[in-house]
Amino acid sequence: MRKTANQPDVAGNWDTLVLGIGNLLWADEGFGVRAVEHLNVLYTFPDDTRLMDGGTQGIFLLPWVRGARRLLIFDAIDFGLAPATLKVIRGNDVPRYMGAKKVSMHQAGFQEVLSSAQLSGEFPEELVLIGVQPEVLNDYGGSLTENVRRQLDPAVDIACEVLRDWGVDVQPRPQPLPADELMSPGALDISDYENGRPVVDGPSR
Repeated sequence: MRKTANQPDVAGNWDTLVLGIGNLLWADEGFGVRAVEHLNVLYTFPDDTRLMDGGTQGIFLLPWVRGARRLLIFDAIDFGLAPATLKVIRGNDVPRYMGAKKVSMHQAGFQEVLSSAQLSGEFPEELVLIGVQPEVLNDYGGSLTENVRRQLDPAVDIACEVLRDWGVDVQPRPQPLPADELMSPGALDISDYENGRPVVDGPSR
């Protein structure tokens, strides 16, 4: 995970937490992480707003969720819809969708995070999930499919609208961040990751 400017690397009290969850190594399951990364590339945020690559950390994200007043989540969710469909879920419906049709064990873990936060009485006042219907999951080492990749910009646009409705000062960057400033630098930067993948027979991206 990568912190934004002037923010600590420990869980604390955040006005707004934007969390991307998923596994970059399994094709469209990486959508959540790529979406929050893309948001970070294009926009700046105030110091009390945290953008975070939550990966597949599951219950270890509990302190972050409990410390956030408002929580926006990006993830790949099996809504039972056409591949690459975006869907926005709000409030108390979010935990139900996180656990309905799991595309990965990380969702079971994160549903437990939300339940634990509710039981503790430290649950975000505002909660929004921006989910995409995955097209391909069983492609180890694969990147996002083209249809799901095309939803990164629309998902970021929705996120900006939600955040601004919450009063967050979202500002476009004069220039997008270079590759070495991304949330997943080096081998996991999306271009390096894709270019470094061996060509093998199997599911196509």
